[in-house]
Amino acid sequence: MAFNIIVLAKQVPDTRNVGKDAMKADGTVNRAALPAIFNPEDLNALEQALEVKDRFPGSKITILTMGPGRAAEILREGLFRGADDGVLLTDRAFAGADTLATSYALSMAIRKIGEFDLIFSGRQAIDGDTAQVGPQVAEKLGIPQITYAEGVEEIDEKSIIIKRRLDNGVEVVECPLPVLVTVNSSARSCRPRNAKLLLKFKHAKTVTERQMENIDYIDIYDSRPFLNLTEWSVVDVDADPVQCGLSGSPTKVKKTENVVFQTKESKHISDNDPEIEELMKELIENHTIG
Repeated sequence: MAFNIIVLAKQVPDTRNVGKDAMKADGTVNRAALPAIFNPEDLNALEQALEVKDRFPGSKITILTMGPGRAAEILREGLFRGADDGVLLTDRAFAGADTLATSYALSMAIRKIGEFDLIFSGRQAIDGDTAQVGPQVAEKLGIPQITYAEGVEEIDEKSIIIKRRLDNGVEVVECPLPVLVTVNSSARSCRPRNAKLLLKFKHAKTVTERQMENIDYIDIYDSRPFLNLTEWSVVDVDADPVQCGLSGSPTKVKKTENVVFQTKESKHISDNDPEIEELMKELIENHTIG
């Protein structure tokens, strides 16, 4: 028994280093001003896929990401950790997509990939914190979904049992396949790069990357087809351009504002009851809580 698994991953700006230039005037993220990283919870999702592959040898993991050309780095990171293949969905027509347009594009790419049993994705991306893309993809594909997953308890050719981590406890649910599963940060962290896989896939590139870098040793891509990372455009996945990018995004940002906390906004109190009670009253009065 083996499974075809797709992992949805995203290259995101590192929000730990947000500065005054983090946002553009149109309300979109200025990705050029921030270092790009593998979305943390997508790494948790990748680990869940890898654990299924460990339990069922012969299973195949395909990393799917949407973004500019540099997002191919996410595919390589997945290959270094044990994924088998990668697909980069990239096109100017995808730029500026909100969660609705993003989920539409991803669902069209998944249909082109073909048969699958499991789709894993992170619960949410740190650049948007919406937790909408995974569930929306499931809806567009017409398959069930399990959210807030912390681990795969059991799986066979017909169904999967998942442990979910919720605010008020733990829940164990069973669902038929195929299914889309969004994974919490409380799930196991992703394993590090594998040295052998790093050496095997270090030259893996998309067609655009090879063209831009003017690589001389093209023959290795003919003799080692696993180094050819798949790159798809709007046309390749038969997507409707009107439903992609800004034109397919009903979400509009009216205003962005940089908030800088000043030292004077901090307050030190002791652990005695009167001071704590006074602080609670102050927070309630200024509507910080309550």
